[in-house]
Amino acid sequence: MPEKVMPGPVSDASGIREAVCVHTRKIMDACRDKDCIEDLRLYLTQSSQCAIDKALSVKAGKAELLHVSTSVEPICFNRGFYTVDVRYFYRVTADAFVGAARPVEVCGLAVFDKRVILFGSEGCSKTFSSDAPLDSLDQCCLPAANQPVAVVEAVDPLLLGLKLVDPCQCQCACPCGGELTDVPPCICACFGSELCFSGEGRQLYVSLGQFSLIRLERDTQLLIPVYDYCMPEKECPCDGGQCEEDPCDIFRHVQFPVDQFFPPKQLPNNGPTCGCCG
Repeated sequence: MPEKVMPGPVSDASGIREAVCVHTRKIMDACRDKDCIEDLRLYLTQSSQCAIDKALSVKAGKAELLHVSTSVEPICFNRGFYTVDVRYFYRVTADAFVGAARPVEVCGLAVFDKRVILFGSEGCSKTFSSDAPLDSLDQCCLPAANQPVAVVEAVDPLLLGLKLVDPCQCQCACPCGGELTDVPPCICACFGSELCFSGEGRQLYVSLGQFSLIRLERDTQLLIPVYDYCMPEKECPCDGGQCEEDPCDIFRHVQFPVDQFFPPKQLPNNGPTCGCCG
């Protein structure tokens, strides 16, 4: 079995046609993380808060990753290294059981913050492009320095657990339940109704398992070898948007339904049956 090719010099140059210069983002540093987030405060919608206040118990539903925001700041005492602050926004749903009625679906927002330190190298140049005209630039859009770009790849988290806490127990049992005020409007709009950020009423706390990849990238020009052009091998099955196949040709590929003509001798085992008719 051939060894896995890693970034670095290539000794075998057979098949290389030419060397080309491309502009791309080079990964300066990267890390992977497996976070177990315990007792994360769930900020419910108003209707969900009313259901939780009367609920006898709750059952975990699912968790969805809505957005990840990042910010990059250089470390003064360690040149070339940067802190990457990452904030995850989750939408969590659950079932609240109120009396003997059917469960009520509740929904809320959970926010998780973390910080990592990665190497991003140094650069003093400023990059300008013709894609952004001068009259459309704001002061905040003007490049201040050539900082690396943070990229986060993450999947929907695993919902590990859900905890219903009474108001008198919230402050001592779950210290993560502080009030949240700086939520972007676009995140609040994902819930369809207003969220409750106050500490009144009963509260839900969720435990999540999050897998993520975080890296710092920097614009660069690389000289890479070229083997050939990327010509697709598969032909387009439809010409001009018309996909008309011969129905008889399609029917020839359908297997003969033998079981419909010759019923099986034994039926699937569906459990014990009695000899009487209903």
